[in-house]
Amino acid sequence: MAKPNYAFEKRQRELAKKKKKEEKAARKSLPRAPGEEEGQPGEPEAGAPPGDAGAKPADPNAPR
Repeated sequence: MAKPNYAFEKRQRELAKKKKKEEKAARKSLPRAPGEEEGQPGEPEAGAPPGDAGAKPADPNAPR
């Protein structure tokens, strides 16, 4: 049986964290349009499941 290469796996995790951090910094450096807020409908968040892209917001007038 082959021995696991823990060093390779660790390096891959580190590279993924670095890439995610750089993407976040790039998003923060972009100028925002007036009135634009976090979590607004449009593009799904990076961590959002793919099925939530077309989800409608809850009806505020609906009975609870």
